[in-house]
Amino acid sequence: MRNASIPGTHGRVRPLTLLGNPVLHTPCEEVTDFGPELTRLVDDLFATMYAAQGVGLAANQVGESLRVFVYDCPDDEDVRHLGHVVNPRLVEADGVVIRGPEGCLSLPGLEAGTERHDHAVVEGLTMTGEPVTIHGTGFFARCLQHECDHLEGKVYADRVGGWRHRRLMRQVARASWRR
Repeated sequence: MRNASIPGTHGRVRPLTLLGNPVLHTPCEEVTDFGPELTRLVDDLFATMYAAQGVGLAANQVGESLRVFVYDCPDDEDVRHLGHVVNPRLVEADGVVIRGPEGCLSLPGLEAGTERHDHAVVEGLTMTGEPVTIHGTGFFARCLQHECDHLEGKVYADRVGGWRHRRLMRQVARASWRR
């Protein structure tokens, strides 16, 4: 039996912002208003993430240039991590660097081998302004780093170099969503 509502059930699915939109390459602004609009945004982020079958979603991926992201992501031991972070800061990214496949809802259908640390710590606030610290390992650490990058105005393609980057950019140019 649940004691709380399922995230996103009160949200509306918003259109995703796709690669090429300047909001994805602009650092997001700090949240200062912790009222009902923020609650609606978090609900909308969950609803949109679930509709797109993602594991994380940042506010700028729905066109809102605010420092907020949501996640529902397993780690490498299949432990589910579910939540949101307002004004997050990646305070630690360490451990082994692993190149693994990474995709993004703003580059639908594409992925590339991207290097990420296998441990990450994010500090921030809940939508009610309470401090929160999130520790991630494995795939969940990758998710935390990916979402923090979004809020800094970066996408995973910015971390991919050499032939992998060239191949990804050719795939982007041919993608149906670019037309």
